[in-house]
Amino acid sequence: MNVKLICIGSLKEKFWNDAILEYKKRLMPFCNFDICEITEYKLGKNFSKADIIRSLDEECNKILSNIPKNSYVISLCIEGKSIDSEEFANYIYSVGLNGISSIVFIIGSSFGLSEKVKNISDLRLSMSNLTFPHQLARVILTEQIYRSFQIIKGTKYHK
Repeated sequence: MNVKLICIGSLKEKFWNDAILEYKKRLMPFCNFDICEITEYKLGKNFSKADIIRSLDEECNKILSNIPKNSYVISLCIEGKSIDSEEFANYIYSVGLNGISSIVFIIGSSFGLSEKVKNISDLRLSMSNLTFPHQLARVILTEQIYRSFQIIKGTKYHK
């Protein structure tokens, strides 16, 4: 299975990168895990709602061009569905059972994702009612992907 994480922005701190690298290493036996970082559209100091929409549209075009054909697309959204780790693992497992070999997760900018990206998504996922920095959300999501494969495999990692 191919798992791709498309993120707006990059990780700047070493400790976030180290955490991602650790989970990426752990994921190697289960899937091809790839991260695509897209440069965040820069807004000036006094931006309008129209500027935000334009920035989301610019990011949308880059996101869409990085989604492999026939992928199962999961966008992280505030308004998305909240699920537990077992249900998350079931989504990943069922994608494979349905013959889809590519899952793409999308984490937007601090302004979220364009409606166009949300509308092409197979699942809108909410990580929590809490708010996380995007760098931490990336680490949490990567850990949950790893946890899902551990649940599917039936190991003791998930207790």
